[in-house]
Amino acid sequence: MSDKSLVPGLFDGSAESVKLAPKVLLHDHLDGGLRPGTVLELADACGWSLPADTEEDLARWFRESADSGTLVRYLETFEHTVAVMQTPEGLERVARECVADLADDGVVYAEVRFAPEQHLERGLTLDEVVEHVLEGFRAGESEARAAGRDIRIGCLLTAMRHAARSREIAELAVRFRDRGVVGFDIAGAEAGNPPSRHLDAFEYTRAANAHFTIHAGEAFGLPSIHEAVAFCGADRLGHGVRILDDIVLGENGEPRLGLLASYVRDKRIPLELCPSSNVQTGAVLTLAEHPFDLLARLRFRVTVNTDNRLMSDTTMTKEMVQLADMFGYGWADLERFTINAMKSAFLPFDQRLELIDDVIKPGYAVLIG
Repeated sequence: MSDKSLVPGLFDGSAESVKLAPKVLLHDHLDGGLRPGTVLELADACGWSLPADTEEDLARWFRESADSGTLVRYLETFEHTVAVMQTPEGLERVARECVADLADDGVVYAEVRFAPEQHLERGLTLDEVVEHVLEGFRAGESEARAAGRDIRIGCLLTAMRHAARSREIAELAVRFRDRGVVGFDIAGAEAGNPPSRHLDAFEYTRAANAHFTIHAGEAFGLPSIHEAVAFCGADRLGHGVRILDDIVLGENGEPRLGLLASYVRDKRIPLELCPSSNVQTGAVLTLAEHPFDLLARLRFRVTVNTDNRLMSDTTMTKEMVQLADMFGYGWADLERFTINAMKSAFLPFDQRLELIDDVIKPGYAVLIG
């Protein structure tokens, strides 16, 4: 990989410099990125009880609760964010603020996902839930543009893998694909809920010539990745961090790829890696042990993502800075990871090229000098 000497005197790894870089985000959960103050205000409006009553204390509670080291416990924190996203006003506000926060962080394109089936407790229909979120995204894009920050948001509709509505959500995603929804996803605890359980939804999506990603290889391992790729035909892997289990270091230290790892690399299946979240959920023990750098050196299509900005107290800038500090990356590396993500986005090819050629490359050229 590159090191900081590639651009002497320019790349200092600071948040101030990295924040200026154009970024592309493929794996970000809407209900995992609320502002603590917004959670407090919406909870007060709907009568929901929270575990803390100040922004600082609530932010700390989310971070500490998410630091459990298990995916199941990590997912329990969403009870509170989902609870305050049950009304048109709540959904639109959270979506609008999501765009503002990402734009402020230098993100130029993001695919933000959420599970419509979790927002029906106050009488909204699935279609109404999606409409309100998309309205919030559109408002956020307009406000960002007026402030001089161009950002585009694509929406991914997620089905919960422990439930039985995946086909319905896949149909919803296809129904809204000309109105801002760019793809389909499944999420939730992997153990006991294999991707193949939702094969009907994936077959429907493929038949409709639509895109989908699958949460796989975050907390379970190679069987989940294998099913997502071989049986379901995933366009991307949500996390995919445990592909590491199919890579063996030989006696000389040289990595040797198994058949699944080779297939994922050869087919250029993107990995939506989320370093901070992967440590929190126990997918890896520490950032130093994260396979991001190994996978990058082996030329897998790695991308940098936030997963849940509230629970991980993170941003794209923070994720890039910590990776640069840990593995010695320079601007050329961060640019490559960003282009990897843009190549992998669920946008038409010409629009991806336009963002790469007109926004990302010029943005990094200014930083590199």
